[in-house]
Amino acid sequence: MLDFERLNQDFETAAPQHILKWAVEHFGAGLSVVTSFQPTGIATLHMLSEIAPQTPVLTLDTGLLFPETYALMDEVEQRFNLNLTRIRPALTVEQQASEYGAALWERDPDQCCHIRKVAPLDAVLGNYAAWITGLRRDQTGRGATPIISRDTKHQNVKLSPFATWTEEMIWLYIHAYDLPYNALHDQSYPSIGCNTPTCTQPVTAGADGRSGRWVNSAKTECGIHTSTGAEQVS
Repeated sequence: MLDFERLNQDFETAAPQHILKWAVEHFGAGLSVVTSFQPTGIATLHMLSEIAPQTPVLTLDTGLLFPETYALMDEVEQRFNLNLTRIRPALTVEQQASEYGAALWERDPDQCCHIRKVAPLDAVLGNYAAWITGLRRDQTGRGATPIISRDTKHQNVKLSPFATWTEEMIWLYIHAYDLPYNALHDQSYPSIGCNTPTCTQPVTAGADGRSGRWVNSAKTECGIHTSTGAEQVS
């Protein structure tokens, strides 16, 4: 049994590469990466491409992503030769509109995210012993993010190797290695989700990076990281 308290202490000052190497050695083929191709995800994939390039990579194709996001997926998949699985919802956007009404993301964003993100990921994530995320403590509402924890929902282990990194550190890494990133980041979109008027909007200079998400709603998360029941205890 893993001693999560001790591992978090050990990993607190460790480089992400060290944590990733440990994860590969410990979980082997049972390790996966879940990414939406945000900057931290790009850094994760680059490091893993040099450590364990065939690590399964899971991404959610909601059917509502920006063209720039699809283009980035294709570019990174080819450049890093990713073992990429694009997870899609059971319902197409048209089927969802027929069953729940048009623009569900405006009327009930929680249900929309559950249908298009949470449920599809839940269906496959339990097949892996561990999954890697791009969560960082400098992101709004994520200041207590552990580096490693037990995911009681999926009965596996959740890792956030970049928890101690800042946004500035991520961008320095991306530019240092000339890594691709979503073109929308240069158009005032620091956080990018679905391409709908309420799900993702550009933000003004100096505003919180996630203030353009789920506009006019109290919602701050899609639900993937708020429904895992993560525990840090051993």
